[in-house]
Amino acid sequence: MQYTNKYYSPLGDITMASNGEALTGLWFERQKYFGDTLSAENEERDLPVFEQTKRWLALYFCGENPDFTPPLSLHSTPFRLAVWEILRTIPYGRVSTYGDIANIIAKQTELKRMSAQAVGGAVGHNPISIIIPCHRVVASNGSLTGYAGGIDKKVKLLTLEKVDMRRLFVPKKSTAL
Repeated sequence: MQYTNKYYSPLGDITMASNGEALTGLWFERQKYFGDTLSAENEERDLPVFEQTKRWLALYFCGENPDFTPPLSLHSTPFRLAVWEILRTIPYGRVSTYGDIANIIAKQTELKRMSAQAVGGAVGHNPISIIIPCHRVVASNGSLTGYAGGIDKKVKLLTLEKVDMRRLFVPKKSTAL
């Protein structure tokens, strides 16, 4: 059985999911891949892991870097799990690139190269937003692309963390017909 609970953040409602012991999902409402790891059978409930997660989120949205992480439980392919583990090492207030992560994965797997696009796919499917900081990943040119919660939320999260935004930008949409 899986359980859910809500957190009302300054950036919009967040749904949390748990297996009863650990956090298994955390999504902004209506984000891409919302509830991707959530089973059809779930019930809303108050659990200690949700209280820990709410405390973590409250500190985070007050502009603090929480000094603890609620227990997490992730299940996916070895590749995605490896990418998500690297995301957890990106420091608060800093960014990394899809290419940087691809290079780390290539070294870990003893490959000559790893596709930054493949890394982007894994980053986009991260089921525990914010706590596993996929919002801290940008394109090598500084473009703020690919956040499942929406680019506007990515900008706000990075701004909250006081990331130097001078070299980062939101790509303009193509106007070509």
